[in-house]
Amino acid sequence: MAVQPILLDSIALIDQEAGGQVVISGSHGGSSAAKFVLAIGIKPLAVFYNDAGVGKDNAGIVALHLLGGIDVACATYAHDSACIGDARDGYTHGVVTHVNAHAASLGIVPGQRVRDWVDGLA
Repeated sequence: MAVQPILLDSIALIDQEAGGQVVISGSHGGSSAAKFVLAIGIKPLAVFYNDAGVGKDNAGIVALHLLGGIDVACATYAHDSACIGDARDGYTHGVVTHVNAHAASLGIVPGQRVRDWVDGLA
């Protein structure tokens, strides 16, 4: 049976159903996006964000560190592999660029397609 990830074009739409699930967001991986996961009070299995080109001072991937602080696997996919704001495109075409230690422990690695990792959970 295939894993059905939760696809959220905006991470602001995350809710309690994300607990223990794989969440793929079209949002950037900045601090404001991470705060939605931190505030919900649940821990998804993994959260994927668009890296938004990483940005100044790694602003587009700071969620890796913030979610790592609550033991949540977090990874980003390349802004030029999938459209920002389109979770389905991130799932289908996203190529992982950065991972935190928790994501690495689950076998998520840079260069891997998001879909390939999710499909491998089945």
